[in-house]
Amino acid sequence: MFESMIDTIGITLAQTGGGEAAADVSPALQVQSVWDFVVKGGIMMIPIGLCSLVALMLVTERIISLRRSRIIPRGLVPALKKVMKDESLNTKKLQTACKKFPSPAANVMSAAIRRLNMPLEVIERHIEETGAREQLKMRRFLRWLSVIAAVSPLLGLLGTIFGMIQAFQTVAVSGEALGRAEMLATGIYQAMITTAAGLVVAIPALICYHFIAARVDKLVMDIDTMAADFIEDVIDIRGAEAVGDDYAEAASNGATAEIHR
Repeated sequence: MFESMIDTIGITLAQTGGGEAAADVSPALQVQSVWDFVVKGGIMMIPIGLCSLVALMLVTERIISLRRSRIIPRGLVPALKKVMKDESLNTKKLQTACKKFPSPAANVMSAAIRRLNMPLEVIERHIEETGAREQLKMRRFLRWLSVIAAVSPLLGLLGTIFGMIQAFQTVAVSGEALGRAEMLATGIYQAMITTAAGLVVAIPALICYHFIAARVDKLVMDIDTMAADFIEDVIDIRGAEAVGDDYAEAASNGATAEIHR
């Protein structure tokens, strides 16, 4: 797509002004390939090209790492529900079920399971803290992607300014520059290439940044929903157990009273 766009630009430049003008177009204005486009952009195309490679690697890595099957394994919730149904709040077996599905969601659930003997407020606080840490891990490298999206146009603009300075300097020191606007036009044309290249890198990088950030937010919301359902199940089980404990405590207090009598 990028190469076809460049070829279209080259053809348009070559055909401007009719058939006779096309034959007189300077070779410096003709873009034959992507490499020719890069070479004509000058030295600032190097950092812009590096930014494009880094952005491509970051986007690929994040898309692979943020697959739903790696963040929230499909079998995690059924495994936990099965243990809670058969063994109630057996922390060891619940932890074992989490270890079978290593993932951010399992880490959040494991943080809650380790504190099942504590008040619900403590469990919820640890779920929030662990969830925040896992969210930071999922957003890893996104800051670099946003930096690339912001810096690439600036690098392109800097390259254009350098090119413009060089173009005007060439015209100023040339004794044959008077009345030859094509000398200045050639320099400006080549200088603008870096601005175009910077935008070509920055626009997809910015789109990918927001796409990945939205994906992270959706996954975090799903983990939060899963944790909330887990807390509700814990409350239900604790409620049933609390009734039995109350009877046991009352019976124990009654027996103690009898002894003291």
